[in-house]
Amino acid sequence: MSLQKFIDNILKDLKIDLTDDFDRNFERKAFFDKAWPRNKLVNRRGSQMARTNNLRRSIMSRIQSTEVVFSSSLPYAKIQNDGGEIVVTKQMKKYFWAMYYQAGGYNKGNPTIEAIQFKNLALMPVGKRIKIPARRFIGDHPLVRENVRSAIRENLKHASTDIANQFRSKL
Repeated sequence: MSLQKFIDNILKDLKIDLTDDFDRNFERKAFFDKAWPRNKLVNRRGSQMARTNNLRRSIMSRIQSTEVVFSSSLPYAKIQNDGGEIVVTKQMKKYFWAMYYQAGGYNKGNPTIEAIQFKNLALMPVGKRIKIPARRFIGDHPLVRENVRSAIRENLKHASTDIANQFRSKL
């Protein structure tokens, strides 16, 4: 077995294993063993991160040179993973008002909790900063590093078996 094939096998194994591990973070509602911060607003429709599963489905992995690269096509993936601040814009306020009405805000006597959430967001002044806490779903973690070590150990076992078989066949 060539060195390049050995490295390729490790990377393929890691791509599969880490893709599964990162996907399971959405089921755990945590980054492995660290739970995601709860939304301050009451939400009856489940986890904010897994409500539509768009973020979960957008995660892609590819092997690039000697590493496995994870990415998402969604513009909000980075801020959800790393946390940060966003500034309220006029366009955001229009969106929040539209979502307010879509969530039943027109029902004055009994608006839904989701409608109330969107109304509160729509009433924020333009320029206000909203802090988004990090809800990491991809990244470095001791369990990721253990996964890397395990993939290397397994491939070393296979490589040593292949080498031993090649020597035996030559004798």
